[in-house]
Amino acid sequence: MTTPDAAPGPSRAPEEAARCFQEGYAAHMSGRLDDAKEWYARSIAVSPTAEAHTFLGWALSAQGRLDDAIAQCHLAISVDPEFGNPYNDIGAYLVEQGRLDEAVPWLERAKRASRYEPRHFPYFNLARIYIAQQKLLDAMTELRGALTVEPGYGPAKEQLVRVHRLLGLLN
Repeated sequence: MTTPDAAPGPSRAPEEAARCFQEGYAAHMSGRLDDAKEWYARSIAVSPTAEAHTFLGWALSAQGRLDDAIAQCHLAISVDPEFGNPYNDIGAYLVEQGRLDEAVPWLERAKRASRYEPRHFPYFNLARIYIAQQKLLDAMTELRGALTVEPGYGPAKEQLVRVHRLLGLLN
């Protein structure tokens, strides 16, 4: 007889990992970051997924632990190189650290990942970099890319208007 605390058998591991991940996500969304990290770690212990590593990184980043968050994203990529979220997240964390040039290739990889939602984020993050670097035509290209993928994305619309003003295309 199996007790509730016993490790799941191989056939139940993906179900248990998914359950732990969902508990982590619920804790994360309600602001309980320590609980979220614990649930994500449990999910990884049962059956590692790129999603659990990426979301553990996200929780760590919310606590200012950007290097640890980046490390989790690297683990996510090692589990599933086609999952685009950790590429974008590494780029975003590098931007937060002021390492703009290092962030660009990660965001470009996110754009090319076969399994990724929300696909407009790396375009928007690249635009943020290019605006900071005064590469306004590049920023405009990325913002248009974001809006091609997600036409209703308000922040991209707002930044595109800002870039147009900076370029003197709008009054």
